[in-house]
Amino acid sequence: MPVVAAVRGNALGGGLQIALGADIRIVAPDARLSVFEVAWGLVPDMTGSQLLPELVGRDVAKELTFTARVVGGEEAVRIGLATRTDPEPRTAALALAAEIARQSPHAVRAAKRLLDLAGRTGLGAGFAEEQKEIGALIGSPNQVEAVTARFQKREPRFTDL
Repeated sequence: MPVVAAVRGNALGGGLQIALGADIRIVAPDARLSVFEVAWGLVPDMTGSQLLPELVGRDVAKELTFTARVVGGEEAVRIGLATRTDPEPRTAALALAAEIARQSPHAVRAAKRLLDLAGRTGLGAGFAEEQKEIGALIGSPNQVEAVTARFQKREPRFTDL
């Protein structure tokens, strides 16, 4: 299932590495984020050196890593380090998690798996994985419930079996 991180205050070094592991990062506008390890004579760990370039691009990842520059919440969004800002990031993250939880758990898991594959596999292999997921979802109890609930103008009642 998706992981939503909320960042308020400082996320320097290890704190940022933990946030990078989330699927979605909501930060306070005045949050401070930094790949701070180089200031301590270290390098990013916890897969930070792998995730950071994927989010911000290789050159920006190098700049942030080589300098330990601190960025604010607004800039973090602009460069791709964060998803969005909110003055109350924890409240916003919990609301988003609740919204995600109202969706079909099987569809959400499949979507996460496919999006995590993007860029790590060829287009043909990615398309084949999409077809596999669609084949498993179409006509499944939760997919039928999603359509039925929409037509009946009610909230769906999904199962997670």
